[in-house]
Amino acid sequence: MDSTAYKSGVTNAFKNAADSYDRGGVGFFTPMGRRLVELAAPQPGERVLDVGCGRGAALFPAARAVGPTGRAVGIDIADTMIEAARAEAARAGAENVELLVMDAERPSFARHSFELVLGSYSILFLPDAPAALARYPRIMTAGGRLAFTCPVFEADSFPFLPPVFTPMIPASVPAALPADWQPSELRRRYNSWLSDVELLRATLGEAGFTDVTVRDEAVPMTAESPAAWVDWSHTQGMRLLWERLPEPVAGELRDSLIAGLSELSGPDGSLVIETPVRFVTARVGS
Repeated sequence: MDSTAYKSGVTNAFKNAADSYDRGGVGFFTPMGRRLVELAAPQPGERVLDVGCGRGAALFPAARAVGPTGRAVGIDIADTMIEAARAEAARAGAENVELLVMDAERPSFARHSFELVLGSYSILFLPDAPAALARYPRIMTAGGRLAFTCPVFEADSFPFLPPVFTPMIPASVPAALPADWQPSELRRRYNSWLSDVELLRATLGEAGFTDVTVRDEAVPMTAESPAAWVDWSHTQGMRLLWERLPEPVAGELRDSLIAGLSELSGPDGSLVIETPVRFVTARVGS
């Protein structure tokens, strides 16, 4: 998969999803962002960078934690995400928040600009995340902390989705996807260093980090209904797959997901799916 074309596709997908990102009666990124900030423990007065901040699920809790004497900077490659987050900051009166359009693979900040770098479900979308992460210690203070999340990948799970969804994917979906978007290729791209804890530790060590801690926890993914979840799936990483499916196949996938999720719904039709998430923390080495 060509990295330039891939990055362009990711950028456009999230640009187009900004208005509805993390909205629509589904909760996942917000509770995950709060939990990430809780584990990262930003302190009053610290400077925090949120990489691939989206609409601020981790950024705004971090801003509240560092307080008026601190600073919380969010970067995202999608300008529409930054515009949406700026509007959120204005509504909240978050004067210690700054939002910038920037490619997270090449952060352009001065040396020692941040005590803490966050990335909630964003690091995995970087075309060469290990190389990108190696550029971050330069902009972090001595002993600065890194904290990010990613899925807990399983060998046969469908990319972008918790394992419980795998049986709901009709055979027509992988058959309709181009070769470089086949599930096996996507698993190789995303899982190659994130799925194996020892490889993850080694990769972060080579990037200049130490004291790596990996914690897998379940984050509840809630939805008002199966249809609400499917609509929401067009606003996050799975949009990359939806955009590559012919309309008849996309319709078949929608029907299959709604039917499968209906079996998991409560009496009122709502959903609560315990979704495995990997929380990773580390420090800049000496």
